[in-house]
Amino acid sequence: MINLADPAREHRQLQGPIEEAALRVLRSGGYILGSEVEAFQSEFAAYCGAAAAVGVSNGSDAIVVALQALGIGPGDEVITTAFSYLATASAIHRVGATPVFADIDLATFNLDPARVAERITPKTRAILAVHLFGRVADTDALSALARDRNIHLVEDVAQAAGAERHGRRTGTLGVIGCFSFFPAKPLGAAGDGGACVTNDPTLADLMKKVRVTGATAKNVHELPGGNFRLDPIQAAILRAKLPHYEARIARRRDHADRLRAALKGVSAELVLPADDPDGRHVYAQFTIRHPRRDAISAALRAKGVGSEVYYPMPMPYQKVFASLGHRPGEFPNAERACAEVLSIPVHSELEVAEVETVGHALRDAVRAVEGASL
Repeated sequence: MINLADPAREHRQLQGPIEEAALRVLRSGGYILGSEVEAFQSEFAAYCGAAAAVGVSNGSDAIVVALQALGIGPGDEVITTAFSYLATASAIHRVGATPVFADIDLATFNLDPARVAERITPKTRAILAVHLFGRVADTDALSALARDRNIHLVEDVAQAAGAERHGRRTGTLGVIGCFSFFPAKPLGAAGDGGACVTNDPTLADLMKKVRVTGATAKNVHELPGGNFRLDPIQAAILRAKLPHYEARIARRRDHADRLRAALKGVSAELVLPADDPDGRHVYAQFTIRHPRRDAISAALRAKGVGSEVYYPMPMPYQKVFASLGHRPGEFPNAERACAEVLSIPVHSELEVAEVETVGHALRDAVRAVEGASL
């Protein structure tokens, strides 16, 4: 089976540096924060082109840390996308604020700035923009909107480390960028991990305090916070992977180009992900749309190609947000995406022959499914 992600394969390719990094921490006896986390923070901030990075426990907690550092809490509203993984909106709920959902641009799967503008109220404190599937959201329009309304733009960069907009990398396109290093992400650890990136030294200092139960000194706690620390073994492994990350982005982008070439003109109903004319898409996923995606997914599985639906239900319609009172029809583009999207393998560990197999399998699956419906 050609899987959607293959972290073990990546480990084998970088086995020496990764295992030496982990052993370095184990031998040191320093297992909480320490020099490995400090070094990774410096190196990752430099990679992003930011002044500071704060290593945290995972991508979901990164959003919580960012929102708490910005002073967002009960009574506040944060606008975010209706189409993403639940952790995005859940983090808003965790700090006591209210998630306010806006519909997406179906061509990019990212927030539609016009729909965001409609949702702003006097209670709005921030826009939380997700760079879904590795493509940067329209941060030009969203930044302008945030400036005009005196609110914050926060980036959810869980799927888009290294993506760019006009030459600037994710994490620097808003006031804080929130990263996930979940193993299946383009830049993944060997467990959970995350980071918050900012160009504001005051915010960086606040986030470092929030991640250690709001402590400003030993046994002195002046801020709300939690145990949101990045594990030093994960930091060391990420340090081993980071020098190779640009090459891995290049492989993902090459794989995406090959898939587009193999699938061009196959069907008017098959919608392929477009590259970003204003930046660099890192293809965390290669996500297509087709009205019969479930049948296509089954056909791919029969051919030994994995696929996944990210995501089958708009976040506003999840039971956890039932109290917000949303009803089907409010977010038509998100609803259509949920009904049609299918992600196929594009990860950097794939060989060219495997990418060609994926492309041919999808082409044949689409033709078979559409032929069967005639």
